[in-house]
Order: sequence, then structure tokens, then C-alpha cells
Amino acid sequence: MKLRQLKIDFNPEQDRLLMQISTSEGAEMRLWMTRRYVKLLWPVLVQLAEDLSPRIKAQANPEARKALLSLEHEQAVARADFSKPYEADPVATPLGTEPILLARIQTGRDPGGLPVLALHPSVGNGLTLSFDSVLLHSVCRLIQSAVKKTGWDIDLKLPGAEAQPEETAAPRTIN
Repeated sequence: MKLRQLKIDFNPEQDRLLMQISTSEGAEMRLWMTRRYVKLLWPVLVQLAEDLSPRIKAQANPEARKALLSLEHEQAVARADFSKPYEADPVATPLGTEPILLARIQTGRDPGGLPVLALHPSVGNGLTLSFDSVLLHSVCRLIQSAVKKTGWDIDLKLPGAEAQPEETAAPRTIN
């Protein structure tokens, strides 16, 4: 199945993030992510983003790696299309009509060498996503945006995207 759209929203009643994924075949998968799950998933996504880029992997300097990751994140997100509203008209719901509660994370590589992320409940079927740079960084951005609405008191940042301390300017004399 080919991914068509992806949406991640906070559901205050459930105190969870709801990820909805629609495919070009008209299927939709609905997945719950708890605070605990997001905290486990975030470092995995950051590692996948670093591993996806040969430029980042080639850097020995950790500061250079962070700066490149931040730059590549902004470039990938700029290529994504966040303007279209999510179209929820599923023909099929292969994982069921109710969202499944995610509990397990697995990573790997597809035959083309792209990173693969498997999201599964504790028991039963889940979902496997194969990421290119744009999709991976878009998922990161969607999770970041959704978490900001939660009140979970977690700040998801990519290395290198942390706010740099402002340098104090030397006092100027104005005549």
C-alpha cells in the first residue's frame, strides 16, 4: 500500500495522540500513541533521521552532525505539503475501526536501503512505514506539533535545533 496522507492530533479525552494514515487504495489505519510511547519513539525517529543521511553519517564532529540534521530537517519539511486537509473517507480499515494502542517499535531497512519503522500493539498486527527524508521529517514535525497541545511537559527537539544562547552585545554609545 502507498501512503497518501498522514495526520497526528491530540485527543484530550483519551490523553493520547491519534495517528491516522490513509493509503492510495482507500484504506485507513488509526493508531493511539501515549506519552510514554512518544517518549520512546522520539529518539528512534532522531536516530533514523541521522542514519538516513550519508552527509550526517560522514561527520565525525558531533556539533557538525547536529547542525546538518537541523538543516536537513528544515529542507525536508519545506518540501512537504501540510496545506491539504486530511480526507477521512476510508473504504477499508485493515486494523479495525477503533484505533489500536501502540506498544512496540522496531526498525530496519527495506530492500532499497531506506529506513523502516514498525509500529505495533502489544499483541496483534500493526503498521510498517518505509521512510524517505521528507516523510520521516514530516512525521517528526507532526508529532512535535501535536505534543505542543498536550500539556505533557515534554519538549521534542532535534539535535542542533535547540535555541542557542543569545550573545550579549557590547554596549554602544549613541551621540
